[in-house]
Amino acid sequence: MGRVATRDTNGARPALDAVSKAIIGQLQEDGRRPYAAIGKAVGLSEAAVRQRVQKLLDQGVMQIVAVTDPLTVGFRRQAMVGITVDGDVEAVAGALAGLDEVEYVVVTAGSFDLLAELVAEDDDHLLELINKRIRALPGVRSTESFVYLGLRKQTYSWGTR
Repeated sequence: MGRVATRDTNGARPALDAVSKAIIGQLQEDGRRPYAAIGKAVGLSEAAVRQRVQKLLDQGVMQIVAVTDPLTVGFRRQAMVGITVDGDVEAVAGALAGLDEVEYVVVTAGSFDLLAELVAEDDDHLLELINKRIRALPGVRSTESFVYLGLRKQTYSWGTR
């Protein structure tokens, strides 16, 4: 599960200057880009880039991960599931976050209390996941599924434009 950026003693999230944003942008293009190449692009030494990257990682501002394509690793079905909860939303969100097939969980305001993105091997797997595992969680009142027919855009460039 992803980390959330830590807050300072005043409750504020870490401020990102233009150089930190440029470093993040370089890593978003290629997470394996060498620190020396990043330094050249942003005007810092390799050591300074290494130090900044470590600070960004320690603060939870970013993660460096391998992003897979679900289709190429055996997950042929993706869906967003809107979930309405009776009782403790955080407890249900935590239980959903513990399911391997759940990519992310969002606590929302509106028609649903939670949104969860799922990946499944096929329709049978998706049905089992929703019907037997999600709907069976204590506090889940109802679900509405939105099966993905095609993906047109997916980016990871938040906060650097």
